[in-house]
Amino acid sequence: MNSDWKQAEEALREIEVIGHENNKPVSVVGFAEDLRCIGIGTDAAVFYHSDTPNYAYKVYSMQALAKKEVEEGIYKRLKGSPYFPECFGAGPNYLVLSFEQGITLYNCLLQGVHVPEQVVQDVEEAREFVRSQGLNPRDIHLKNILLQEGRGKVLDVSEYIKEGNDSRWEHLVWGYKHFYSLIGEAQVPLWILETITNWYNRIDASSFGIEDFSKRVSRLFFGERK
Repeated sequence: MNSDWKQAEEALREIEVIGHENNKPVSVVGFAEDLRCIGIGTDAAVFYHSDTPNYAYKVYSMQALAKKEVEEGIYKRLKGSPYFPECFGAGPNYLVLSFEQGITLYNCLLQGVHVPEQVVQDVEEAREFVRSQGLNPRDIHLKNILLQEGRGKVLDVSEYIKEGNDSRWEHLVWGYKHFYSLIGEAQVPLWILETITNWYNRIDASSFGIEDFSKRVSRLFFGERK
């Protein structure tokens, strides 16, 4: 196995990822030349090193090290699928993944970049493949789907061993089919996307109705009021 990704090991030792309670995003402490943080999550941060441009390094907080082992195992089961990054190896507190070019669907909305229906189809096929490997495709949302040369690629497989359907993807598909054409390629303001995200994260799943939620979102977009 090619291990040229190890060129970034020294730089990775210069930074520390610190986890927080209440599912808050991690903090990054330290600095290393040529190492750039390209993503922040609740368990880890993702880095890019200019000397190893084909790789991304997912560095976990101390509290989340057990999740690193789990996620490495998930990537092994998904190996060979074109819909997910490839895992090349691991360090003491990080995974080495393929660096994926593209723009997240979240940023597509912010920048007015059109999301083709092919992306939806690709994610559906990715989910079927996940199930075929005995895993559960969860936690699929706008920030972990990439638009990559007109196709879809799914990032962050960490929850695929959990049970239950969080319905996030189904709700996105519903919104795409019923709502996306009204937006077109307009740039959606950040405050609107963050407001919708906050609303969605606070919903009571037992009483949630996608139609009622979409009406609330429509009023936010188009200025309608009761």
